[in-house]
Amino acid sequence: MSIIIEKSGILSTIQDLGRTGFRRFGINPNGAMDKTAVRLINILLGNDETEAVLEMHFPAPGILFEEDMIAALGGADFGAKLDDKLIENWRPYFIEKNQTLNFTKKVFGNRAYLSIKGGFKIEKWLRSASTNLTAEIGGFEGRSLQKNDRLIFNSKFKIQNSKFLYKISKNLTPHYSSFPTIRVIVGAQYEQMTALSEQNFLKQNFTVSNDSNRMGFRLNGEPLYLLDKIELVSSAVDFGTMQLLPSGQLVILMADHQTSGGYPRIAHVVSTDLPILAQLGANDKVGFEIISLEEAEGLLLQNEIELNYLRFGVKEKLREQL
Repeated sequence: MSIIIEKSGILSTIQDLGRTGFRRFGINPNGAMDKTAVRLINILLGNDETEAVLEMHFPAPGILFEEDMIAALGGADFGAKLDDKLIENWRPYFIEKNQTLNFTKKVFGNRAYLSIKGGFKIEKWLRSASTNLTAEIGGFEGRSLQKNDRLIFNSKFKIQNSKFLYKISKNLTPHYSSFPTIRVIVGAQYEQMTALSEQNFLKQNFTVSNDSNRMGFRLNGEPLYLLDKIELVSSAVDFGTMQLLPSGQLVILMADHQTSGGYPRIAHVVSTDLPILAQLGANDKVGFEIISLEEAEGLLLQNEIELNYLRFGVKEKLREQL
């Protein structure tokens, strides 16, 4: 009832949808960078969408399956091979005992996810299985996975070797791109930028810096300026908050962000575009478009409606399959 890491990847950790309710104690939420991918592949397998998954970067790990199981991949495409056969994202697969999963090439994206039916047996810290690498707690011993680590399943299934003929529609998966236009709503200090900087924010293309990680993406571009120098009291920040640094460059806070910050908050990425942003890597480019709060809420509502349809459809398919 387990998998073994036969080859360690560059950064592979256990993540779920994050650790909520503890920011007042200075504990950041962590969780998957691409939470939509996690929700989709968990729903696809009939799991609770909060079930913990394996988040992988390229080069990704080599994995040996010690028992029969059902699994699904989502997020980035790393050219996954089950033994010698290429397999797709967004589709459930029956995996036999002693089969191996390897990732051969980076096709697109920067974070791939593996979910198994029933989930991994991971002890939770503060109601979450997510790994906090800084505090070295949560997930698998608070660290990234290394060669010979063994992850235990929650359940063992007695199932026949079946072919799963369904997958998630492209209409439901995020529209990943290495040069996306990300939608944002304006932040508290947006109008304190100069008029030229407001124009440049929307007209120029920014480049994701090499100095980016799960805590934040630093962007390189033409500097943006405030009308006047201001001093701010530290206030709450969130995944997707865009801060203007003293250098005039931007940083977008990501999954491992701090709980508060004192830099001007000029915008916030809308939640439906966070997975697209989360799949960017060093030297990828990004542009921004401002939309209203009402439009952002409408996008979120529509996304949740579509996820409900997916839950219903998967429930019926699994009833037929298993």
